[in-house]
Amino acid sequence: MIRLMGIDPGLRFMGWGIVDVEGNRLRHVADGVLATQSGDDVPRRLCDLHEGLMKLIRHYGPTEAAVEETYVNRNGSSTLKLGYARGVALLVPALAGLSVHEYGAMAVKRSVVGTGAATKEQVTMMVRRLLPGAEVRRADASDALAIAICHAHHRASAHHMAAGVRMA
Repeated sequence: MIRLMGIDPGLRFMGWGIVDVEGNRLRHVADGVLATQSGDDVPRRLCDLHEGLMKLIRHYGPTEAAVEETYVNRNGSSTLKLGYARGVALLVPALAGLSVHEYGAMAVKRSVVGTGAATKEQVTMMVRRLLPGAEVRRADASDALAIAICHAHHRASAHHMAAGVRMA
């Protein structure tokens, strides 16, 4: 069994999800959102995200992490702040000794729903279907679980390829 952590970066809300993988079976462990106060300065918010992720890693003990790649939007300031949060999302698991993997939003949607054009509602519905018992109260947490599922699928494919197993 391996425990994976999915992270959906965000400065205001950072989604996280923990999934256990055994063979081709997935099991929901936990999910949630780390929230920062929009009135706080950016360094304080980054510290809060760092501390929150460290607590989660210590508590749940994942062995690998997957982080969603960000897209560039029209507002340069927002993109830069999202980049700061993404830096924390990449750095904290790496500092904890986890291997860290990155996936684009379209790859995550394709892996979970079957199409890169899936809506957030479709992703949430499939996350609930693939992880029975996951209540998923926020889209950020659903996205984080989807990232963990995507990594589980990519990880299994990579292991099959390395072992020389032919996939249908």
